[in-house]
Amino acid sequence: MNGALIIDKPSGRTSYDIVRDVKELLGTKKVGHAGTLDPLATGVLIICVNEATKLAQFFSNDDKDYRATMLLGVRTDTLDIEGKVIERCEPCLQAEEIKDVVESFVGQIEQRAPKYSAVKFKGKPLYKWTRQGVDIEPPLRKVELYNINVEEIKLPYVTFTVSCSKGTYIRSLCSDIGSRLGCGACLSDLRRTRSGGFSEENAISLENFADGEKAGVLERKLIPIADALPGTCNIAVDQDTADRIRKGYQPDQGILKGKNINLPEKEALVKFVTKDGMLIAVAKMLFSPEKVPLLSDKEQIVKILRVFN
Repeated sequence: MNGALIIDKPSGRTSYDIVRDVKELLGTKKVGHAGTLDPLATGVLIICVNEATKLAQFFSNDDKDYRATMLLGVRTDTLDIEGKVIERCEPCLQAEEIKDVVESFVGQIEQRAPKYSAVKFKGKPLYKWTRQGVDIEPPLRKVELYNINVEEIKLPYVTFTVSCSKGTYIRSLCSDIGSRLGCGACLSDLRRTRSGGFSEENAISLENFADGEKAGVLERKLIPIADALPGTCNIAVDQDTADRIRKGYQPDQGILKGKNINLPEKEALVKFVTKDGMLIAVAKMLFSPEKVPLLSDKEQIVKILRVFN
């Protein structure tokens, strides 16, 4: 049993709680998740089963969409409403001012991960250091916000949607918006509506099914690993080539002979599959599509990143 599941995570449960549920329901030990959601958050959580755990690194790089509600005038130590309140004030702001500030964060920005987060410092998550009383200032890192849209302002609450790059912390974004507005803010509610090629419409809410139905639902909804990276270019190969790739062969330009394929841009992912649709490997393009025809047949055109059994 190999594949990916798109789970609609409920609030109040950790991402690992969902992993544990899937392990128990499917009776398999090799299960992981891609793209952690905080216990407060709901929405799209990608769960990888058996061989699909090798895909987790690619899912984690995906862009994501969220719907968030922030509470203005409240600062907490965790940057969300579940933390200890460290400051309160009355937000005396006009809707237009709030909208302008929120939308000013569109583009490439620098932000710090929350001190209560799973980001590692010396091999240990920051939240563990913080709970032990060790105050570590997380480094600034660049993330990109592609779009922000303010949906509703009912002071002290502001609801907005955001599309962003991997590694973006919405808790940190709310805190930074509050600082810029001068009143402080924390995250009140969060839902991930999309992760890469999967949206909330694809997600399974296990809470909608009786305990005796859940395992069957997961088995029916399991996405084969060959289909788990939607939008990725497929290159079909024969069994001999598949065996060579599994043994370390890095495909050259000659592998494209007789194939009518719209190759992606340099650095984009491609999948090597057998003619019956079995995933052999995920690779990264080394050249742009216009340069590939100019290469010799023996020129390596991709770098194999992961091989599948």
